[in-house]
Amino acid sequence: MDPQLTWNLVTDVRQVLEFPFMVNAFRAGTIVAVLTGLVGWFMVIRKQSFVGHTLAVVGFPGAAGAVLIGVSATYGLFTFAVVAALLIAVVPSHHSGGYREESEVTGTIQAFALACGFLFLSLYGGFLSSVNALLFGTFLGITSEQVLILLLVSVATLVVLAVIARPLLFASVDPAVAAAQGVPVRLLSAGFLVLLGVAAAEASQITGTLLVFALLVVPAATAQLLTARPLLSIGLTVALGVGVTWLALFIAYFVDYPIGFFLTTIAFVVYLTVALGRKLVAAR
Repeated sequence: MDPQLTWNLVTDVRQVLEFPFMVNAFRAGTIVAVLTGLVGWFMVIRKQSFVGHTLAVVGFPGAAGAVLIGVSATYGLFTFAVVAALLIAVVPSHHSGGYREESEVTGTIQAFALACGFLFLSLYGGFLSSVNALLFGTFLGITSEQVLILLLVSVATLVVLAVIARPLLFASVDPAVAAAQGVPVRLLSAGFLVLLGVAAAEASQITGTLLVFALLVVPAATAQLLTARPLLSIGLTVALGVGVTWLALFIAYFVDYPIGFFLTTIAFVVYLTVALGRKLVAAR
């Protein structure tokens, strides 16, 4: 029986949560939203959105390569994202040209990774039914085992982030002063890029590699428009990410369109509303 949206919210929610695959989708979406919200907040502060986009995009050739050699696409997602993060981390960023050089090497890695993805698809030769899911995301077929893996990876990532959070924030706001105070800026930067790669690989399994920004950037950018207080801003980022994910999953259950579209659209509308609201308040 096709799902029917009614005017009774309680009935609709019960209808959505009636099936195990939807329960797993909400669990996985919540885990990913929390992880990407926390990591994404630091990414936006550090102005490394382009890096985050690249680490998500390289997940596609990683997944395609994994399928080519007959292993789970998940392994390819994480492997390529982490390797790309380490390659980007090699570029120095302590002098005036650092961020420019980082952007150059990031773009180069992205172009090469996409070319590899095309090659892997050509070599595969068969029908890769998961291409749309890899690019634009899906909530179908998420198993309890996958949810557990996402949870374990997220917990490990967030533990590391919690340990380095204070010096990382210092190094993000003023890297020169942080380095002068003895903070290992280069090491923190490399470590954070690895965490960002892991977060991008996780988000790709829900949003697809092309729409990771819906969770990795937009909630953090929206929260930072609302407040400059770090703790409050981080809390808002997580709340926005989880809320957008739940709403997108709910709508996608009743409408036969990719979840990535709803996720991105809702996040964009929220960001646009906040940005326009700030402008109106400033104009007054």
